[in-house]
Amino acid sequence: MRYASPYVPMFILSMVFAVITVATTLYAPILIGRAVDVMIGKDNVDLDKLTPIVIELVVVVAVTALSQWLMSLLTNKITFNVVRDIRNDAFCKLDRLPLSHIDSHPHGDIISRIITDIDQISDGLLMGFAQLFTGICTIFGTIIFMLRINLKISLIVILLTPLSLFVARFIAKNTFMLFHKQSEARGEMTSLVEEVTGDLKTVQAFGYEEEAEERFEVYNKRLQQVGVKAIFFSSLTNPCTRFVNGLVYTSVGIFGALAVMNGAGTFTVGNLSSFLTYANQYTKPFNEISGVITELQSALASAGRVFDLIDEKEEIPDSKDAVVLSEVDGSVEA
Repeated sequence: MRYASPYVPMFILSMVFAVITVATTLYAPILIGRAVDVMIGKDNVDLDKLTPIVIELVVVVAVTALSQWLMSLLTNKITFNVVRDIRNDAFCKLDRLPLSHIDSHPHGDIISRIITDIDQISDGLLMGFAQLFTGICTIFGTIIFMLRINLKISLIVILLTPLSLFVARFIAKNTFMLFHKQSEARGEMTSLVEEVTGDLKTVQAFGYEEEAEERFEVYNKRLQQVGVKAIFFSSLTNPCTRFVNGLVYTSVGIFGALAVMNGAGTFTVGNLSSFLTYANQYTKPFNEISGVITELQSALASAGRVFDLIDEKEEIPDSKDAVVLSEVDGSVEA
């Protein structure tokens, strides 16, 4: 939180634009539904009613595009500023660490934490800010709009869609540990490569090439195995949630068509058009959030490694009355 606190005003402004984006996005299907009702039927296009609807729709789309652009701009600035501060603190920490810590940790692992792991944090923050908050707002906003159109069909959507959350939660539990192991394996391999390439002449002088290659193959194999498992489990989330969401969309289409035929005008074709759009928009955030959860799992695993480095005990400074050696000639007297 200490890294995000300087950017709270910018964060609040970004969230305001996110709410505007969601609100205008959800209002557009209402206008489209009205336009459908105005045009439906043979020789039944009422241009006097259609024209103001189209103009209002164009304005709504323009506001949506502008607010979404501003939200993305602010989100990127927040993310890159936070990541810059974390990287600066991590790098400055190296100057204050005791030599025992530097000697006991592979140099490549330290480099991996400062570069690769912080890049993972950046990706997680970008997706978390942009998609997680807007996704949650879209879910609640869509529920409100659907309930205003038809209560029964809304309940079908609301009751079926949480299956996606249970699927995503089950998969997320298995992916966090795998991504953590992947970060550790990546750090081990980076450490080996850095040590071998940095002391290549020494490696060649002692004939250590074959052993270094064997160690690299072991680390590379471990990274490959853990990486495949992590990607496999994380990739299950999106297709599983999309399958459930497809069932929701199909159910809305079937029950909505029946409501149009039996509703005696209370549930129109325009309402069905709006409802199908809302059903799609309601399920879309679950797909996006499932992807965000996967990215956040990787970012959290990387953040743990970075903050472990930042929170390490620093070298004890000299006391105020310590003697400063002004002239040193290298001789030692008893």
